[in-house]
Amino acid sequence: MPEDPMHDPSSAPPSPPSPPSLPSSHGSRRPTLDEVARRAGVSRSAASRAMNNARNVSPAKREAIERAAEELGYVPNATARALVTNRVGSVVLAFSGDDPAFFGDPFFSQVVVGVATVLEKAELDLTLVLASAPNGQARIERLLRSRRTDGVMLMALRRDDPLARVADATDLPIVFCGRPLTGDPRWYVDADNRGGARSATEHLLRSGRRRLAVITGPMDQEASVARWQGFVDAMAVAGLAPSLVEHADFSHDGGARAMARLLAADQELDAVFVASDNMAAGAVSTLRAHGRTVPGDVAVVGFDDLDVARHTDPPLTTVHQPVRALGHEMASMLIRVMDGESPSPIILPTHLVVRESAPSSPGAEASGLPAAMPG
Repeated sequence: MPEDPMHDPSSAPPSPPSPPSLPSSHGSRRPTLDEVARRAGVSRSAASRAMNNARNVSPAKREAIERAAEELGYVPNATARALVTNRVGSVVLAFSGDDPAFFGDPFFSQVVVGVATVLEKAELDLTLVLASAPNGQARIERLLRSRRTDGVMLMALRRDDPLARVADATDLPIVFCGRPLTGDPRWYVDADNRGGARSATEHLLRSGRRRLAVITGPMDQEASVARWQGFVDAMAVAGLAPSLVEHADFSHDGGARAMARLLAADQELDAVFVASDNMAAGAVSTLRAHGRTVPGDVAVVGFDDLDVARHTDPPLTTVHQPVRALGHEMASMLIRVMDGESPSPIILPTHLVVRESAPSSPGAEASGLPAAMPG
């Protein structure tokens, strides 16, 4: 065939280089970090820093490296990563308790969801430990001594809890969910328990109730003490004595029994602030069993804003605390401490959610107190 005089092969633009071929899904060879770096157009050290979640990688480079790793099917070697970062890739969430049913409690399960969401993004494994029983304490002591964890989150501590003493004996990063009653932890995440309880009590007072009772949680836990103090604060401003007090264990049955004791002590009580939704649901069941209407005879306010608050009959007015955010912020704080930072403690806000068990009075807004959020 004669040569085309209009076509000069030397003038054609060079063909772009072909991208590296993807490893065969049937082959045994795994892609290497060097191949990821070449695909992303970066140095091997930049690819290594990105794969190990180092901070000194630009967003553009990190995105290119992650895209290249995904395209190539690259999976970081866990042993190599541990050597680079001096980490084992695992953290512990330890609860002060000895009943496995503890993990089914709606409050703690939501905390775990918040924790897991953060750890998944950071590619950290989570170990759950019930640490009140001797075998649980021994397990966490072994974890800390052998340094088979990079950090620890502690929650539901009681006064003089042996778990806190275990934490004092390690130099690993420790973050508390809730402030312990004793000691002064450097890093913790908590909710505004005292302010939330005060707003709940003020709401009952605004609605015209005057014979108020309270059901607290266990008084060897800081959250219970803070909620009791918030109730006392509001009663003191109103010039009322907090004389109707019962303690329970944050359970439905505990709240039901405490409510029965309060009714035996004062048949004329017209409102009760209950320091958890589970206990408040139990209190409502006791009131109905004794022929009392809610809120007609007795108004009830809970604390937590868990699903049970929406399904109680009538639905509970309650103090909303961001339960899942407690876990999220606790895990995020632990990672920052592991990275060498020193974050400040966090107190998450609470607010009142008004439902049928304790409705607002018509003149509540005129009192000058902040209005509650509808539920």
